[in-house]
Amino acid sequence: PSHLINPMQTTTFRPATPHDCHTIAKLYQIASDGVTDYVWSTLANDYPGLQPLEIGAKRYADETNVFGYTHCILAERDGTTVGMMNTFPIAPALNDSLPTEADRQPLDHEPDILAPYNLEAPNTWYICALAVFPEFRRQGIGTQFLTIAHQQAQTQGFDTLSLLCFEQNTKAVKLYQRQGFTTLDRTLVVPHPLIHYTGDLLLMTAPVKDFAQDTADNRK
Repeated sequence: PSHLINPMQTTTFRPATPHDCHTIAKLYQIASDGVTDYVWSTLANDYPGLQPLEIGAKRYADETNVFGYTHCILAERDGTTVGMMNTFPIAPALNDSLPTEADRQPLDHEPDILAPYNLEAPNTWYICALAVFPEFRRQGIGTQFLTIAHQQAQTQGFDTLSLLCFEQNTKAVKLYQRQGFTTLDRTLVVPHPLIHYTGDLLLMTAPVKDFAQDTADNRK
């Protein structure tokens, strides 16, 4: 029960392993607000006999998959996984313009449910997924994950973070805004019963903090 959780309990962070893939899939369900459920439903024929969550776990066990465990950091409390963040680089743009919605439209003119999630900011360190199990929220874990993302970006030589967030997910939007993210672009969500939100999907970016400089400034 959430009322028994000590908010002062130490949270530790570690790289994910292949054994974490089922838990990672559960946290992707939370982070994506139904988008992964839709993706897994489209792959049912490729994974006969598997439930959607099992399909996700199989996919995240693939070491070559940028969505997989090799790109995930887990948060733990007393050996229990309480949250996850998936990050990877977005390549520099090959030209000055991103694909338009018309460019992405399938030939049969059926709505492309996943088209909005192609929105990206080139040459940024991308936070693809960030989720904390409900009973461990509002304890600063999300902010700690974002600090790790800044440090990763610094190490990898990126000066900007990026992420996608549903505008209707107001708690997440406010968290990111408090951490310096602003809206760079937006696109309309294609409605689907499995996806929790409609309205706009926001592409948000933030400058990477120089923690070494921040520390030096604080000592002056």
